[in-house]
Amino acid sequence: MKCVEYTSYRNRYLKLSAEAEGIRAKASDLRCDAADSSKRPKRRYVEMPRVKDKVTIYDVAKMANVSPATASRVLSGSNYPVKEALRKRVVEAAKKLNYSPNMLARSLKSNTSNDIGVIIPTISNPFYSSVILGIEKEADKRGYNLLLCNTFRDVEKEKRYLQSLYEKQVKGVIISTLGARNIQEYIEKGLEFVLLDQKIDNLECSFISFDCFKGAYMAVEYLIQNGHRKIAFVSSPLTKWTRKETFKGYKAALSDNGIAVEEEYFLIGSHEEEIDEEGFEFKNGKEMADEFIKRKLDATAVLAVNDMTAFGFIQQMYLHGKRVPDDISVIGFDDISFARMFSPPLTTVQYPAYEVGRLAAMLLLDKLSGNNHSNMSVNLHPKLIIRDSVKPLA
Repeated sequence: MKCVEYTSYRNRYLKLSAEAEGIRAKASDLRCDAADSSKRPKRRYVEMPRVKDKVTIYDVAKMANVSPATASRVLSGSNYPVKEALRKRVVEAAKKLNYSPNMLARSLKSNTSNDIGVIIPTISNPFYSSVILGIEKEADKRGYNLLLCNTFRDVEKEKRYLQSLYEKQVKGVIISTLGARNIQEYIEKGLEFVLLDQKIDNLECSFISFDCFKGAYMAVEYLIQNGHRKIAFVSSPLTKWTRKETFKGYKAALSDNGIAVEEEYFLIGSHEEEIDEEGFEFKNGKEMADEFIKRKLDATAVLAVNDMTAFGFIQQMYLHGKRVPDDISVIGFDDISFARMFSPPLTTVQYPAYEVGRLAAMLLLDKLSGNNHSNMSVNLHPKLIIRDSVKPLA
């Protein structure tokens, strides 16, 4: 029994030893192959695409075999005399290399820029959106670009934007400003300005204003002609020239028609703050509707300082169970595109925002190009657009 077990164990030992020897031999062969470079598997390298460096004027000059100064003169459209053969070589090289000039460097070097600044309270107000479209139309036609800045009714932010535009070599700005001091400082530094919806005395710049007094007067007279004598005025704070003029026109129309001007019908906001979620003017209109209900006013009609205020007022009055025009009539101001789409379509005083933008750009660009050296004052006239938000009283 013991002999059988010994023989079995011995055979297993010999078998394992042979397997171990075979493994050692294979390992030895692998080491030899590793030492012999001819038997190594070849490594494969994948070439990663290189990020192309921006083509410079020096690259163009090198390909055209001209000096960088010559290439620069040709591509900048300079009047400096360059032989036609050289000019052709430079243009062809620029096309082959897909060269794009560094406009910032060019403006810094020449102290000129094809950019104009536009500073507004917020583009979320459709009135200013239309103004921007008008500016852009005229600027694009003349080869200028817009740098748009939204101040959100923050004076400090307006100051920072003016400084930033000045540092970018911008020579002209179209602005709906929050204060004359900001403007005066940069007029003295050489910037040209066109003021929107403002009229500030003693400023050496052009401005476009609107006869808001007459517009408000027309609106109130229309309400009176339709039998309304208790007419409220809804507005954001009277911090802007346009709002003040609208308020004056409202009061003048009442007085001239023998109607007492009563302060309890003045619904004027106490703060001015732009927010992201909801436009300031719209929010203010809603707040003034709440105030209307709180005071238990018996006014049958309202003149709003702008259309967005009117929309906010109408919506909030609806939540209070009041319908326009069945329970109260409303007239807005601006005639933005939404006025005709609103329900009911809004009767409003037309302020042609798109044309204001185009006119502002024309005034500024004529000044920058030297076609007009004098400042201009343009006063636009209102038009009453009659729709469905006013109910005639018997």
